[in-house]
Amino acid sequence: MRTLTLPSGQAIPVLGMGTWQMGEQAHNRQSESDALRHGLDLGLSLIDTAEMYGEGGAEEVIAEAIVDRRSDVFLVSKVYPHNASKKGTIAACERSLKRLKTDYLDLYLLHWRSSTPLAETLEAFQTLQQAGKIRAYGVSNFDAKAMEAANHLKGGDAIATLQVLYNLTRRGIEWNLLPWCRQHGMPMMAYSPIEQGRLLNDSTLTAIAQARGVTSAQVAIAWLLHQDNVIVIPKASRIDHVEQNYAALTLKLSIEELATLDAAFPPPTKPVALEML
Repeated sequence: MRTLTLPSGQAIPVLGMGTWQMGEQAHNRQSESDALRHGLDLGLSLIDTAEMYGEGGAEEVIAEAIVDRRSDVFLVSKVYPHNASKKGTIAACERSLKRLKTDYLDLYLLHWRSSTPLAETLEAFQTLQQAGKIRAYGVSNFDAKAMEAANHLKGGDAIATLQVLYNLTRRGIEWNLLPWCRQHGMPMMAYSPIEQGRLLNDSTLTAIAQARGVTSAQVAIAWLLHQDNVIVIPKASRIDHVEQNYAALTLKLSIEELATLDAAFPPPTKPVALEML
């Protein structure tokens, strides 16, 4: 598995497993856990979750999947903005750890910007880090202006990553946000790489996929993996999806295919407001 290096010095896999909408239906929990375990068997050691996903249900599914192999996993979770006070962040982290049945997170993120001053959240992150409850921390759904402001706060220079919406149809971050992260040596995490499935029937993707004998999802993920300094976290609720995601690691798009995708999904030519789901 290819990795990138966080500012904290940790190695993080470039492809992981997302868990949004998992843990919401009791009858799906076993199959979801099985999918995650299969991904771990393949070497997909990065698992991304949040206290918001299934209101903690996704974290409980992950706990079942990693019960005897915590040391194999790079585990990421997120705190709700309404829990982002110093006291609230610490309490939320403790609840996540309990649901995940682990004593530490590899990475803990603020899910999106909060009315609580970011300095207070960063203080909580540092407290948790010093206590060994988290190994690194970061943010999600911040634009370039917010990242620059965060970087000047106490503890802001230790923000390890930024997680944002990024796929072929959502390229606005390429104007200034992705360059900002690259300039600061901060890998970016891309969520919703196939636009919640809406990219799967695109004619350009379908044509490339059929010519290569792969799926449209694999083409979309491979395109993101081609981008420098980007980590991709597609959803992994079914074993067949996990296998397809994993196969994207070895799909190398040609210069001609990349040009075709650029023509169909043009990069931004001016600043674009940050998008999020």
